[in-house]
Amino acid sequence: MKTFKRALIYLLSLIVLFFASLFIWQPYLARVLWYRTPDAMTYKAFPQAIIHKSDTVFHFFRAERMRKDIDTLHVQNGNHQSIPFAEYFKKGKLNAFIIIRNDSILYEKYSKGYSDTTLTTVFSGAKSMVSILLGQAVKDGAIKSLSQKVTDYIPELKVNPAFQNITLKNLLDMKSGLEFKDAFGGVIKAFFSDEAKYYYTHDMKAELMKVKLVNKPGTVWKYKSIDPILLGWVIVHATGKTLAQYTEEKLWKKIGAENNATWGLDHEEGLVNTASRFQVSAIDWAKVGRLYLNFGKYNHYQVVPEDWVKQSINIGNEKPASAKGWQKSAHHYLWWIPQAGESGDFAAEGMRGQRLYVDPKTNTIIVQFAAQGAGDYPYRKISRYLAGLTFNCPDLNRKVHEGNTQRKRSGF
Repeated sequence: MKTFKRALIYLLSLIVLFFASLFIWQPYLARVLWYRTPDAMTYKAFPQAIIHKSDTVFHFFRAERMRKDIDTLHVQNGNHQSIPFAEYFKKGKLNAFIIIRNDSILYEKYSKGYSDTTLTTVFSGAKSMVSILLGQAVKDGAIKSLSQKVTDYIPELKVNPAFQNITLKNLLDMKSGLEFKDAFGGVIKAFFSDEAKYYYTHDMKAELMKVKLVNKPGTVWKYKSIDPILLGWVIVHATGKTLAQYTEEKLWKKIGAENNATWGLDHEEGLVNTASRFQVSAIDWAKVGRLYLNFGKYNHYQVVPEDWVKQSINIGNEKPASAKGWQKSAHHYLWWIPQAGESGDFAAEGMRGQRLYVDPKTNTIIVQFAAQGAGDYPYRKISRYLAGLTFNCPDLNRKVHEGNTQRKRSGF
């Protein structure tokens, strides 16, 4: 018995020593272990840079009576089963769902503790915000050309030869060629993934300085956090302003935002996690959608260049590098552009079901915040239904892996 106890104590000591060494080697792993997969409120564990609301608020018109028929409208869940939307909301653990058409809120639903003003992280929806701000920086002349190298704006990266030939366009296209290990393939792989590292580290700059090049820049598309983080860093260097200041000045104050938003930093006065840590209220997230629905205009004032908006939401004759879900969404200028069926709609998408969907064909904006969000893509059906248009539902018997691919590529 004594031998067994000594062996047990020895084994426990080895485990403690192993984890102590692990956390000393990579301190962020302690946060990965503690928080695991982040939820919509994990951002509170990090310092925030505030983006102050507009002095003049824009209000959508609220219909006197909400569209109750949406609750009974059948949509597809993550298993490709047709269910009423009310069930889709409940089982997907949605926190907020707003439908706006012609500047009128026709339907809104919230879980307990949520409202249209609740601040929520949109995870990879932040990438689309980076795209907007990059367009602003180009318009201002702070960035002269997307063909410029990233080292032109971040000279400290020159110490790492991996960045030698990477252009801003490579980053915007997610074709930097930089190594990035995603979080899929099991618990151990997720624990040591770059996805987790860049979300939980307190020093993203130090991690970026060590990254390796595995593909020639501009040749291979890979969905990853590094590229938009670098673009955010570029915007800060190019404009001479913090990202929160630039967002507030060039966007937030100009679209009638009624609530403060925030960018999450890796540490106080550190680098912004522009890949996955933008916090916004549902109603103001809809106003970002409204801006792009109107080709960058807010009340006849051109906030974002029209040509930049059009480039962002239309891939033209470009061959898509990605095809997510049954709608075959292509990732383009850090937005998701469906290619299957009628084209024209687009979305900003984040992990756990954070969505900003815009359909110019029906003048519809849909915002979805979720705690789980393992649903399908009901937005097209809802927007076409409200406009009285026919929607051809995809084959319910299509392969399940398409849905899994949709969730996988949403990223942080």
